[in-house]
Amino acid sequence: MNTRNKRFGSAILVIVLFFLSLWAFYPSKSTNQGFVQATSDFEAVIKTEGQDGYSQYLEAHVSASRPDRIVRIEGESFASTSGEGFEIAEKLHGSEGKSVITPEVGSISWDVNVEEPGLYHVRIRFYPIEGKSSAIERQFSINDEVPFKGADILLFDRVWGNRDEEIRQDNRGNDLRPRQIEQPSWQLAPISDRYGYYDEPYSFYFDKGKQKLTLTSLREPMAIDYIELYQEHALKTYEELANEYESEGLEPTRGQYILIQAEDAKRKSSPTLYPTSDRSSPTVVPYDVSKIRINTIGGVNWKLPGQWIEWEFEVKEDGLYQIALKQKQDQLRGVFATRSLMINGEFPFEEMKRIRFHYDRDWQMNVLGEEEPYLFHFTKGTHQIRMMVSLGEIAPLLQTIESSVLELNEMYRKILMITSNTPDPFRDYQLEKRIPDMVEVFTEQAEIIQSVADYLEEATGERSDKVAVLHSMVHQLNELAENPETVAKRLDTYKVNVGGLGTWMLQIKEQPISLDYLIIHSPDRNLPKADASLLEVAGHELGAYVASYTEDYDTIGNAGDEEEAITVWVTTGRDQAQVLKALIDDTFTPESDIPVHLRLVPGNILLPATLAGEGPDVAMQIGEDVPVNYAMRGAAADLTKFDDFEEVVTRFRDSGLEPYRYNGGVYALPEQQTFPMLFYRKDILEELGLKPPATWQEIYDMISVLQKHNMEFYLPLEAANASLVPNATFAMLLYQNGGQFYRDNDTRSALDSDISMEAFKKWTQFYTSYKFPLQADFPNRFRTGEMPIGIADYTTYNMLTVMAPEIKGLWDFTIVPGTEREDGTVNHEVASHTTAVMLLQNSKSKEASWQFLKWWTDKETQIAYGREMEGLMGEAARYPTANIEALEELPWPVKDYRNLDNQWRWVRGIPQVPGGYFTGRHLDNAFRKVVNASENPREALSDYILYINDEIEIKRKEFNLPYYRGSEISTGSESK
Repeated sequence: MNTRNKRFGSAILVIVLFFLSLWAFYPSKSTNQGFVQATSDFEAVIKTEGQDGYSQYLEAHVSASRPDRIVRIEGESFASTSGEGFEIAEKLHGSEGKSVITPEVGSISWDVNVEEPGLYHVRIRFYPIEGKSSAIERQFSINDEVPFKGADILLFDRVWGNRDEEIRQDNRGNDLRPRQIEQPSWQLAPISDRYGYYDEPYSFYFDKGKQKLTLTSLREPMAIDYIELYQEHALKTYEELANEYESEGLEPTRGQYILIQAEDAKRKSSPTLYPTSDRSSPTVVPYDVSKIRINTIGGVNWKLPGQWIEWEFEVKEDGLYQIALKQKQDQLRGVFATRSLMINGEFPFEEMKRIRFHYDRDWQMNVLGEEEPYLFHFTKGTHQIRMMVSLGEIAPLLQTIESSVLELNEMYRKILMITSNTPDPFRDYQLEKRIPDMVEVFTEQAEIIQSVADYLEEATGERSDKVAVLHSMVHQLNELAENPETVAKRLDTYKVNVGGLGTWMLQIKEQPISLDYLIIHSPDRNLPKADASLLEVAGHELGAYVASYTEDYDTIGNAGDEEEAITVWVTTGRDQAQVLKALIDDTFTPESDIPVHLRLVPGNILLPATLAGEGPDVAMQIGEDVPVNYAMRGAAADLTKFDDFEEVVTRFRDSGLEPYRYNGGVYALPEQQTFPMLFYRKDILEELGLKPPATWQEIYDMISVLQKHNMEFYLPLEAANASLVPNATFAMLLYQNGGQFYRDNDTRSALDSDISMEAFKKWTQFYTSYKFPLQADFPNRFRTGEMPIGIADYTTYNMLTVMAPEIKGLWDFTIVPGTEREDGTVNHEVASHTTAVMLLQNSKSKEASWQFLKWWTDKETQIAYGREMEGLMGEAARYPTANIEALEELPWPVKDYRNLDNQWRWVRGIPQVPGGYFTGRHLDNAFRKVVNASENPREALSDYILYINDEIEIKRKEFNLPYYRGSEISTGSESK
């Protein structure tokens, strides 16, 4: 009996603990979900914008009038053009009259007669011509001068939408994310700040008389109908509008309820704003406990200033309505996200420019206006609601911190010039005397940053991690101001804290919100609950737990169980696999009638699966060392056996194919190809009187200038050469001087040549004689200015574009420095790194698999995949395709693509040979021996070449291949 009671008691205890655990994690209702602005606007403190900033521009014209008139300039009445491709079109895409098509390069100018001088806003009616799917960029100038920083890069949005009206499903019942396609339309857009720092459109000053307006193309083509100078009138407040409702006799409707699923958005400004799936709550609509349902939109994709989503709906009855949003803002704790709301292209009243969404872990149902809900007048018929990411009250905070970061970085560089980046802890540098304004800057910036922290705490009512970063910086600045003699010792911490401010800016600038649905309703209608009950949460969690045992999460999209299906393995992320599967289902399978079973697998499973006879037909996104290693073992198929091979390989440069050549065959096709470029800070080099080096001699000349100011030049060096790839700097020096890695039909290393020895000596001297750092975070040091120039993989461009917005426009990249030849020309050769797609030898469907390889590496597929990935994950995910024609069509600015193409022509591949993995490894070992143990470069490299040659011989013997013996090449059979 006691045993039974104990069991019963244990069962009761387990149940109680289960529900207590649910209660512990069950989100509480937010106590701070208001949409009301809690504090007055923060006034930005900007000290580093310079004389060319927008704030200074407005101050210079503070007394100018704002003429209340509209001056229209027809697009086709341009005065002059520079470049080719400009043309006048009649009734373009439904527009009445004429318009001018402007290409992605060149400039176009108009003359306008301004009768009344003053400040005007400027708007352009434009149509996005088909291009590379990225936002359109233009530079705006008046009388051949860019009026202020900000007008140098203007953005014009393309319009995107779901390709299919209905959400499609795979054959396992999961919703498929709808493809985003461009839906171009004529738009009337004011010229405004692309960073979202200013709510109002830019104001431009025009003198009286004839004025010249010029638009210079930076990226993508567009058509222009007309340009207008106009005035943006002040909006009414809601109180004023409510009085108008009363005077006009407008009444709230009764019984009306219009539910708009957020994922059914009609238009968006970016392909990243695709519908998403949320399984965090059983209250989302639609919902399934185990299957994927597309039921929300936004989230972390809808976060950048200027991004907008638009919905369209039908109203059956004139009158006043309320607007409710089921939303979740669970990303920004201690800060609020902001949106603006437009109805039929206009703000209904002033308060709709800044709608706050405070942090809460769970879904919330918010009626706009909260305790006193706003009423909106809708007439019978079709209407549009557009919500756009806005910085709102956050904008002046960001401007202030950005200004502080630039000033503190400038101070860091001044200190660095005196102390170097490894200051002597026992030396008093007397920095407060040598940099007279240092203590003043620290004190002033501490007060400014403290004011930002105070504002955030007051506005949100809490002290979170978002203000902790600011308090840390304030605390250190105050201590440094009180004890300036400790600055040198604490320089590293100072740099980390300033870097923390830069990261804070990136985090705060991002304003994510998820939406489940919108409701346009009469005040008398009840709204559904946003949060789930305790029992609903319990059922949801238990159902999801059971489903984890029954659902196949490795197979992407349609399962493709047909016997004739080819199996393709991909080792990258789920997002990439889903994009790939969507392309397969949309184009490859319908066109070829070949079904594909796509599986997402770990990177290390291919070898054991192949050995066990369970491998795929095709392996994708594999390292460049894999195909030849498989070919040696007879596990990779020779692609040269296919009749159209020679035609297919014209898609790539020879450098991309080099790592996959073996014994007269080619065993893979390149997917991605990357190579080094020279990155440099334009502002700092100009400050130092330097220009980007064209040769290695010019690098030597500039090193002394950089080191005099305690700055450094960056050369790529892996912290641990686990990838076994020969160093990019060494490969550059070797190839530019006519060297090579292997000789005698790849049977032995060529690193014992005089050219190789000299290249190795030059490479090591950068670290022994010139003291280059062995480890460096180049993107961050480039950002702070410690390393204003360096050679890095060209994908660093994507990282800097996204992660270092504060230096946008202050840096550039170009072709790497070269070696001057005897005839005076300069050799800029570099080595590349690739990934590949490989056809396995044991495939029973080789012809079908070859069709897949051809489809995947084709120009159109690579363009589609590259654009989809960039649309999905932003500019940081720009795809480095190996297809020559596809790279040109990806959304690179024209100038940057030309630099890439110029360098790509100089790229050489590194051959993969049996035992070649020892080359990169022992090259690095020899390098470390010279740098760390001060060994003679020639002796160090010579010692390790013996190991390299031994390994090559062992491997060639193992696979019965001809190998080098003595002074001749022996056949593989002699080794037996």
